[in-house]
Amino acid sequence: MKGIESFLIRPLPFWKRAEDIVGATIALIVFSPIMVAVAIAIKLTSKGPVTFKQQRAGLGGKPFMFYKFRSMVVDAEARKKDLLKHNERIGPAFKMTNDPRVTCVGDFIRKWSLDELPQLFNVLRGDLSLVGPRPLPIEEALQHNQWQDRRLYVTPGITGLWQVYARDDKSFDRWARLDIEYIMRRSLLLDLKILLKTLPAVLSRKGAC
Repeated sequence: MKGIESFLIRPLPFWKRAEDIVGATIALIVFSPIMVAVAIAIKLTSKGPVTFKQQRAGLGGKPFMFYKFRSMVVDAEARKKDLLKHNERIGPAFKMTNDPRVTCVGDFIRKWSLDELPQLFNVLRGDLSLVGPRPLPIEEALQHNQWQDRRLYVTPGITGLWQVYARDDKSFDRWARLDIEYIMRRSLLLDLKILLKTLPAVLSRKGAC
């Protein structure tokens, strides 16, 4: 991000970085047995690495390496261009129900958001926050409308207002507006509220794919 917009970037405040370190550490301890089980299941049922890594747009649009448990076949990114015509999202982000690239184990871990757990390491590294705008792949972030670039003014996160209130909404504009609303209202109390609502949202599996 260049020009005058670079002055609008807001680094993580101390309280939020502390929240991230404490929260991610506790979550890794609690979920470590599940993470081991998921890793073994992926390794035993499909060829390829256990984790999926991808360059995504971070604070100020700066690329960072984003990690997830691999839920798709190894050539999923190469096959994406052939599936763009089936995109169910209105806007730059891609979403497809019954995506043929998803593996059997991948289908399960995506429904329960278990594929997201490695992002806790991204949080400890400071690339992500527990709460913030969801980071898009670089090529999708470059398709932002100018007003949507405001999503990049803060450190991206694992969960946010969109994930708990509009996860099944197909409009990227709605997604971006909720992210901008979060940026304007960002506080410890709001973060705690979102984190508490994330688990019920995940268990409902609404909008999961």
